[in-house]
This record gives sequence, structure tokens and C-alpha cells, in this order.
Amino acid sequence: MVKLRGIVAGTLCLAQLASATFRTSLTLKDFRAQLEEHQAEKHAASVARDTRPSLLYPARTLQVPVDHFHNESKYEPHTNATFPLRYWFDPSHYKLGGPIIVLQSGETSGVGRLPFLQKGIVSQLAEATGGLGVILEHRYYGTSFPTSDLSTESLRFLTTEQALADMAYFAKHVVYPGLEHLDLTAPKNAYIAYGGSYAGAFVAFLRKVYPDVYWGAISSSGVTEAIYEFWQYYEAARIYAPQDCVLATEKLTNVIDNILIKKADTEFVQRLKTVFGLGNLTRSDDFANTVSFGISGLQSTNWDPALNSTDFGFYCDNVSSTKLLFPSAAGLASEVEDLIAAGGYGDEVDTLTNQMLNYIGYVNATVVTGCNGNQDTCFTNFNSTFYQQDDIDQTWRAWPYQYCTEWGYLQTGSGVPADQLPLISRLIDLNFTSAVCTEAFGITAPSDVEVINKYGGFEISYPRLAIVDGEKDPWRAATPHAIGLPPRVSTVSEPFILIENGVHHWDENGLFPNQTTPTLPPAPVVEAQSEEVAFVKAWMVEWRKSRCRAGRR
Repeated sequence: MVKLRGIVAGTLCLAQLASATFRTSLTLKDFRAQLEEHQAEKHAASVARDTRPSLLYPARTLQVPVDHFHNESKYEPHTNATFPLRYWFDPSHYKLGGPIIVLQSGETSGVGRLPFLQKGIVSQLAEATGGLGVILEHRYYGTSFPTSDLSTESLRFLTTEQALADMAYFAKHVVYPGLEHLDLTAPKNAYIAYGGSYAGAFVAFLRKVYPDVYWGAISSSGVTEAIYEFWQYYEAARIYAPQDCVLATEKLTNVIDNILIKKADTEFVQRLKTVFGLGNLTRSDDFANTVSFGISGLQSTNWDPALNSTDFGFYCDNVSSTKLLFPSAAGLASEVEDLIAAGGYGDEVDTLTNQMLNYIGYVNATVVTGCNGNQDTCFTNFNSTFYQQDDIDQTWRAWPYQYCTEWGYLQTGSGVPADQLPLISRLIDLNFTSAVCTEAFGITAPSDVEVINKYGGFEISYPRLAIVDGEKDPWRAATPHAIGLPPRVSTVSEPFILIENGVHHWDENGLFPNQTTPTLPPAPVVEAQSEEVAFVKAWMVEWRKSRCRAGRR
């Protein structure tokens, strides 16, 4: 999660914020950062925005029912109230009869998706088809709040089915300012949905649940299979990361676990925390989590320099090197040798000592130095006082509520098979990762993943539903492209595209024409986006034929 300092300016920060959102291994530190980001965005909205796409695309709202399902008891007490669902649109490419391309912004403010109206998949599809590009915000994100606070009771309306109904209602009722003379609602017009990550799964479900409203959908990195304990998140790093990085991470993590778990009652636990500069961190699971962030960085790598995070490469370069990269850590060598031996790797001290010293240097440089106060306050995942805040500014509550109630995806080390060394500590277990569920919402039961998987899960398919995933995406394991699933034949009606070397919805963003080079975007991304343009054009041919047939009846 990107931590904003001062006013957010330009499309770079907005796009980075949007791309970094979809995680479920979030801790109290992350939630505090999200709160700061929310305050920064509120402030940024009140100042001049001459470098921001929001100057080109003013925010609009449509009044949408808070409760679409008055026969469902889980939404009691019911309400007839409405709320303003925020959206933005770009009519610059629109030609009469063209499609409406709606990008669902998912679990983040829609502001972060606005660059895709200028460049990226929405712009490309709209230009190629004479379409109208739209960014649609999701209820309970950005400013699209159905309730005046974010208490657990108020969050009862934050479900996937309610949000799906919002998107259908939008298509059937919206009137675009400046285009009031045109009826651009569905089903009179071809609505095509696009979404990435959570939103990717969302639009896949949308196509199945509301096929008469949305003519087609593109699900990019769509996590269509909800999984409660998602230890498989780290499989992409294990398989595709540099293998010297993987091997070092496995061994160093095992050293840590052998001390924290097998020697929990010995002096080695405190010595381990101290050598990492975290001697004042009380809980061992908090310590294990604090030192584990580096290997999680694969998701944030991107072909686009404006979106790419170099954190993952920096982490791997450090822990895989057998040369000491942090001279300031040299004085810890003797202590590290003792800890490596205590952790069961005494016969590999010569190799692992510098790697562990580099690991310590990395953690201090990227994590420890950011804490200017009490280490428990900075790094704990357990704080009932914080979690019980539920005013409307506590926007961090929305996504945890969704994964605690429906989606799961709790990323653990404890779930890794016993015959495999994990890349994060086994102390990071369901008790640890579900702390927010218990302390913020009083939820102690596992997420009801069947509420999501009833839409099709791994096997989801539907005419004019495209499945697009990245080969190296940590979330691939929750998509129809998960390793081990039967391969599918890609067709125009049901495209099935795996982007070579791709990570998390790499097809979503793009460059301005003057920014392209022979290698940017990379060929697999260009190919995927070209295929998307081609099959959406084909879908529109089918749409026009269907309209002609309907007109003859």
C-alpha cells in the first residue's frame, strides 16, 4: 500500500495507489496508511488539479438504491434510501451506436482509475469501437457511501450481490450529462464491463447474473474462486522469482521459525528480534510478519515504469547476495552465526551469514527506520482501540469487511504443506491474519466463500466473457488460469488469454503514443490488448446483428 505524504499530484500517484490495493495480508500499519491516504485524497480534492485527469473528467453521481434485495433477511432492517454512486466518463471517442465501456473500479477510489480513460484499456477499446468510456465506483469506496458511518451494522449492505445490482442499475438508468438527448441505457446499448483483480471477478459474475444488461465482460486477473486460507498466494514467487532469492528466503524463514516456534521459550527469540532491530516488539507473530514483506512485492511489479515497484527486486538482490551489502551490519556477524546455528543451519553458516546480515540490513532500511515511536504501536496486528473506530473516515474498513464476510484470501505461512518450506513464517496463521475480522467486526467464523463460488469459481464461463490473466501473478492461483486446472481453448466468444511473464492485470494500463518504445509496452501486453480490441469489435458485430434480428420481429 502506497503511503502518501502531502498532496497527491498527477496520474502517477493515483495509478500507483489503485494498483497496490488488492491485498488481504493487511496489518494495522496498512490500515493506518490507508487512513492517511483517504485524508490526503480529501485534501487534494479541494485544491487545483490542473495536472490531474479529474480536471478532464469531472465526477458525476447517480442515485442508486442502498438495498436492492428487500426479501433477503440479512439486510434487515431494510431501507428505501438511495445514495450517490460516483462515476466519470469520456465521450471523446463516442459515435452513435458504439458500446459503453464501463471499468469497475473495485476496492479503491475510482479516482485512481481515471488514467485508464486517457490511456490503457478503456481508452483503447473506446477509440477502436467508437465507444463511451466510463469509470464506475464501487459502493463503500471513494465517496460512494450508502451510510453515514462504517459500523458493522452499516456495512451489512456491503456485499457482492448488492454491488452487482448497483452496476446493473447504473446501466439501466444513467443519463450522461451533455448527452441527455441520447438514450444510452442498457439494454438499448451494448454495455461492456472491464475489471481487474477483485473487480475482474466482479465483472465476470456481472456477465452471468445480468446477461441482458451487460453484453460482454473482460475479467483481468479476476479472482473468481474465493479461498479462505490462501497460502497459494506465494506460489507465484516460489515458481517464478529468481531461484537464489527463493532458496535464501526459504532457508532464512526456516531459521526464524525454528527459533520462534521450536525454541519459543529460549533466549534466542529475544536475540533474534534484537538483531533485526525489533527488540521491543512483543509478539513473535508480529515480528515474523514485519520481516516478511519483501517476498510479497511480486504483485506490485509492472511493465509500466509509472506503476512499477522495484521493492521486490531490491529485496531479492539483497537476500540472495553472499557478499555483505550493508557494512553497518558487519558487527552483527558473530550473533547471526549463533542464530543460524540455533535455527538448524549450522552447516551453512558460511553461506547464510552474509545473506542474513543483508536481510537484517534490508528490514532496517525499509521497515524499522519508518517507526519513530513504540514498536508495538508501529507493527502490531492487534489493537482493539484502533479497530473499533467506525466513523465515515475509517475507509480502511470496507475491504477487510468484504474478505472477512465473503472472499477470504487470508495469506498464511501456516497453510503451506508440511513437506515444503514456506516463504513467510508459519506463525502467520489464520489467527493472525483474521485479527481484523475479530477485532473490527466481531466475526469469528470463516468467510462464507460459497456465496462467491456459486457464480462458477474456477470453472466460470459464459458467452462474451473474456478471462485474461498474468503468468506470474500471485493471484493466478484463484483464477481460471490456476496451475493444474484443465486448459481451455480461447475463442472469440470466450477468450482465454494468459499474458506471458505478466503479473497483476498488466493489460489494464497503457502509454500515450509519444511514450511508447520498441519494448514498452512489452510484446505480450500489446498482443493481449490487441486481442481485446479484436474480440470486442467482433462482439459489436454480433450485437448489431442481434439488433437487426430483433427489429425484424
